[in-house]
Amino acid sequence: LCSFLGLLYQEYRDKSTREEIETRRLQDSQTDPEETSPSEETPSEAEPTSTVENKAPPQINLLRNSNSRFNLWQDLPEVQSSGVLSILQPDEIKLQEAMFELVTSEASYYKSLSLLVSHFMENERLKKILHQSEAHILFSNVLDVMAVSERFLLDLEQRVEENIVISDVCDIVYQHTVNHFSVYITYVSNQTYQERAYKQLLQDKPAFREVISQLELDPKCKGLSFSSFLILPFQRITRLKLLVQNILKKVEEKSDRESTALDAHKELETVVKACNEGVRKMSRTEQMISIQKKLEFKIKSVPIISHSRWLLKQGELQQMNGPKTSRTLRTKKLFREIYLFLFNDLLVICRQIPGDKYQVFDSAPRGLLRVEELEDQGQSLANVFILRLLENADDREASYMLKASSQSEMKRWMISLAPNRRTKFVSFTSRLVDCPQIQCVHPYVAQQPDELSLELADVLNILDKTDDGWIFGERLHDQERGWFPSSMGEEILNPKIRAQNLKECFRVHKSDDSQRRKLGSRNRQ
Repeated sequence: LCSFLGLLYQEYRDKSTREEIETRRLQDSQTDPEETSPSEETPSEAEPTSTVENKAPPQINLLRNSNSRFNLWQDLPEVQSSGVLSILQPDEIKLQEAMFELVTSEASYYKSLSLLVSHFMENERLKKILHQSEAHILFSNVLDVMAVSERFLLDLEQRVEENIVISDVCDIVYQHTVNHFSVYITYVSNQTYQERAYKQLLQDKPAFREVISQLELDPKCKGLSFSSFLILPFQRITRLKLLVQNILKKVEEKSDRESTALDAHKELETVVKACNEGVRKMSRTEQMISIQKKLEFKIKSVPIISHSRWLLKQGELQQMNGPKTSRTLRTKKLFREIYLFLFNDLLVICRQIPGDKYQVFDSAPRGLLRVEELEDQGQSLANVFILRLLENADDREASYMLKASSQSEMKRWMISLAPNRRTKFVSFTSRLVDCPQIQCVHPYVAQQPDELSLELADVLNILDKTDDGWIFGERLHDQERGWFPSSMGEEILNPKIRAQNLKECFRVHKSDDSQRRKLGSRNRQ
């Protein structure tokens, strides 16, 4: 139990998600429903924290003893001696653990933020090396973020001090999200500039590189990199939403605490979405400008750059020459290369020309695209599909017979081109009773726009899979969809666990249900 003691948030978060994975593995291996409760999760993020040098973080009295050997609410000496454990129902104890987890994880997060500021940002050698503008891009509004975390933690601490049995924490989460958490949007939106500036400084300033390396070697950092401290706020705001989801799964249905948790979750979801949009906005704009410069129009020019347009997928496919029914054209010139740029509202079909340019010879609105797979057509027509443009650049219907390099590439193009096409397995939104599921056991960073980045312990519905090792999935906690290598996860085989995961997911996202009516205009999907 003392394994969480003194951990920085990065270590702490990693340990908690790995515990979550192991808990699911254990549940998944159980065949007798009586042996385990699918809704039971090992309380994970709950770490007593020690003070940070130079600035003492807010102290939770229950956690004041730095030699304590507990990381669960029920292991607190005060709770043990009070006798409440023999009175409370098991479900209420689970709920107490979930709320306690949110409080102690905020303390751990604050500890790591304090180290980022005191050890890196306020380092005198670093201050001399960095120009004021460079320091501003690198550290952004981290002082505001830390002040918000401190205020949030103090309010949570006060609530824990009121009673050994915690009444609620989601009302505090709601108030702080609405009134203070906009600082996260500012910080996270700066992420692209921050990453670029950091890479540039490492490349251009040997003195900066040397100081950062020395600071990272300090035992205080526990072997963690400077960049792992910089991304803390984005990781925390996302994790906070999941911690509230965990509370929401454990509160009594139709209770005041459920209503409060739903309110807090909705507001956090709004902040997380704004953070994601902030990150995407700049990179998307730069990408669109770059693509526009490469295109030459053989047909009537289409303006590419638009604030509401972004790239979904690009790449080379082989176009079949001649009539699609002919079996006598199987020569080396049966196919020729074409290049597609697929945006969220537009498809542009090109041929690559010298000078890293692309000549556009057809286009169509994305909503007017249809795809059809060819099956059992022999090796030369393997991974071939038909793309129909209901209305092309000449206002006519057009068909293209296209060959992809692999089965996964074919499926990825088909799903991107026609997103409403039925997948192999039915999606989350259909509320199917059972659907294949997978949990992430290795983090994955998306390499293409149609891929999905995965965090440890993410649970996803499998919507489609390929023979060459790719899965098209929908993450349960935010309904984000995308492709990822199947080696990143482990399939959840127990149908009872899958059903429980779906049930909890519907409960978390029932924002349109009757119980949310009182939210009125605040309730936006």
